[in-house]
Amino acid sequence: MSNGYLLWVDDEIELLRAHIIFLQSKGYEVVTVSNGTDAIEECKQHKFDLVLLDEMMPGISGLETLQQIKELSPATPVVMVTKSEEENIMDQAIGSKIADYLIKPVNPNQILLTLKKNIHRKQIVSEVTQTGYQQNFQDISMQIMNCNTIDDWKDAYRRLVHWELELSSTDSNMTEMLQMQKEEANNGFAKFIKKHYLSWVAPGVTDRPLMSPDIFKRKVFPAINEGEKVFLIVIDNFRYDQWRVLSKEIGNMFDIEEDMYTSILPTATQYARNAIFSGLMPEQIEKMFPELWVDEDEDEGKNLNEEPLIRTQIERYRRHDSFSYHKVNDSTGADKLLARLNELTKNDLNVIVVNFIDMLSHARTESKMVRELANNESAYRSITLSWFRHSVMADLLSALSQIDCRIIITTDHGSIRASKPVKIIGDRNTNTNLRYKLGKNLNCQSKEVFVIKNPQEAQLPAPNISTSYMFATGSTFFAYPNNYNYYVSYYKDTFQHGGISLEEMLIPLITLKGRK
Repeated sequence: MSNGYLLWVDDEIELLRAHIIFLQSKGYEVVTVSNGTDAIEECKQHKFDLVLLDEMMPGISGLETLQQIKELSPATPVVMVTKSEEENIMDQAIGSKIADYLIKPVNPNQILLTLKKNIHRKQIVSEVTQTGYQQNFQDISMQIMNCNTIDDWKDAYRRLVHWELELSSTDSNMTEMLQMQKEEANNGFAKFIKKHYLSWVAPGVTDRPLMSPDIFKRKVFPAINEGEKVFLIVIDNFRYDQWRVLSKEIGNMFDIEEDMYTSILPTATQYARNAIFSGLMPEQIEKMFPELWVDEDEDEGKNLNEEPLIRTQIERYRRHDSFSYHKVNDSTGADKLLARLNELTKNDLNVIVVNFIDMLSHARTESKMVRELANNESAYRSITLSWFRHSVMADLLSALSQIDCRIIITTDHGSIRASKPVKIIGDRNTNTNLRYKLGKNLNCQSKEVFVIKNPQEAQLPAPNISTSYMFATGSTFFAYPNNYNYYVSYYKDTFQHGGISLEEMLIPLITLKGRK
């Protein structure tokens, strides 16, 4: 079987006979021509895997030949081979999207390297990545088994995300193996949360992992105290793997300090984001500011009071920080925000809530077309990246990179692809979320749930005396026995949040400083 079908264009092709024999011995088929006109004719007749093109030839030049080959076959990699090291020729060749640039005299190994890079890269990357993950598999499994602290779980989750991103960019068949390992990790993480969560959120506890109510006290206020202007950007429903993809886009603009923190339960906007902005647990918000807390069964929007909640936290710490609050739901809102940037830099703190990813997650559930576009984790990340590249969010970060300020990017919770239905029974006032339920008389036989019978223990509001909370773990989701099959087929493999998983609870907390 041929390793590749090559066209080599050079007016001194006879002098390259030894190189051609070497390539043939490596399994390549090589067609040779001595001028640009013949090269263009060959490209009209055949589909080549790669073209080696001399830059200086009689008749039409290498650069002119390159342009015509690119018009005929835009995807074919063209490697320019030249004696000239003139910068303007290199710039023109690179501008015409050459795949590589070799200076004569070339040696056979240089040519072999460029062929591996341009023809076999995907295959080689797949093989090396697959081998790397296989070699790490046992070690990761041991690491998951030995997780005893939240920092242990963060390290294990980072490692799983690393391999997920590596494998998703290849044709590897290892992704199923990784999926099983993620499930194993989520099972262990759920047990860990069941064991420790109530002790973390008990009233008065200070020795706990960084959690939603601690973000202002431990991250935002200290930055302001150091004299920094702070932009806190909260991207709703933003997972760590999505951050890793976006980080590559902005890495050249910022010095990046990357961390994660632990969301409170339920991992839902009403609870987790209000906890960030108030610096309080949900039950405390309900008691201290009843006018700012909206119960589950009310029709009013659950996150309409974020600006006043921020104000209560600043006042509670007897601070006098000037701040602004903006919620960006569409490009119009983002444009208005960008237009006011100079004015905003006068504030100590600017809080920006961005809703796109949460909207994408809901649209994926409700729209068949969006579900097809984001039909797996990799596609979901890809849409997130595409949105970022073409959104005002990219423009905003670019502008902020030129300003002397500290940017904190975070989220209220992540989401998980829910795939395993679990039957639950509750009264008709039970909330609609698929990953957590609160109400009276909740009944679920599955062991894959975490039940909080006394909401006060978790500092959660209790609309009724007999209210309890029930959280789905791993990739499960709650379904009622009525219309069970329809319900399950509609919600299976949708991205949901509210429950207990690495993806929902261990979430990005990123500090950026512009590299001016």
